[in-house]
Amino acid sequence: MPLPGIHFLGAETPYSSSRSVVLGVPFDLTTTFRPGARAAPNSVREASFHFESYLLEHDLDLGDISLHDMGNLPDHATVEEMVDGTRAAAKTLVSDGKFPVILGGEHTITVPAVEAFEDIGVIFIDAHLNYNDTARGGRYNHDTVTRRVAEHVGKDNVLVFGVRSFSRGEHAEGGLPEYIDAFSIAQEGVEKAFKRALNIIKKDKIYLSLDVDGIDPAFAPAASMPEPFGLTSLDVKKCINLLGPRLVGFDVVEISPPYDKGNTAALGARMVQEALAVAWKYRKGEKEQAAPRPFWKRERP
Repeated sequence: MPLPGIHFLGAETPYSSSRSVVLGVPFDLTTTFRPGARAAPNSVREASFHFESYLLEHDLDLGDISLHDMGNLPDHATVEEMVDGTRAAAKTLVSDGKFPVILGGEHTITVPAVEAFEDIGVIFIDAHLNYNDTARGGRYNHDTVTRRVAEHVGKDNVLVFGVRSFSRGEHAEGGLPEYIDAFSIAQEGVEKAFKRALNIIKKDKIYLSLDVDGIDPAFAPAASMPEPFGLTSLDVKKCINLLGPRLVGFDVVEISPPYDKGNTAALGARMVQEALAVAWKYRKGEKEQAAPRPFWKRERP
């Protein structure tokens, strides 16, 4: 569960009245470098509580949106339990018409989150391709995420943005998914490159998975698998905005809070704010349910 009294942005909207829902998945059992991502959901929530709810560039107060934080899933003992539990929770959110925001946890949590959807495309912002068929003897692993997601949505409906590291073994598996590497993005410019990514994915609806190692470690030092030469934080902000009405779900993963003083958790929280703003702006014309209690009326600790 979240820390007592701490929900994302202080959200208090009841589930039944909400349009967007935050769910934490505190899981990092397949992590191979920096452990600690299981602490990220609560760290991201704590960081969010100190942000202003008004986003000047959007002219939007997130206190005006209907947001529910349903807490964390249990600290699952196996990857299979996590996959089953996350899939079931995500399916409930999707079937209830919510915009899901998943706080990881390691990147494996994206697989069951995506499996809750049908007929979507998926864009990963990630330093790594993660297209191995198995890793360390298992099908569900942070190194196999893109492969498992492609099996659900189709390889042609997956793209990895910001790649700068993958293995010969992934080449040997054959038939790599679409990707745009960080070096090409630097030459082309992030807006042009991301628009190209959006043209490659033909589905109208897109789920965005943000692995913070897609961002350069100068901006996100507490990534579980840091890799130099990444995107800037503003690059990623632009990408989220360019998704516009096509954005149907979002996760942020692979933050390992023990490895910095809260900067990366704060960045993750700000990216969640961005996704919530974009989702709200393109859905605000839909009929509103009963007005919830404004969640921004809270005291700072």
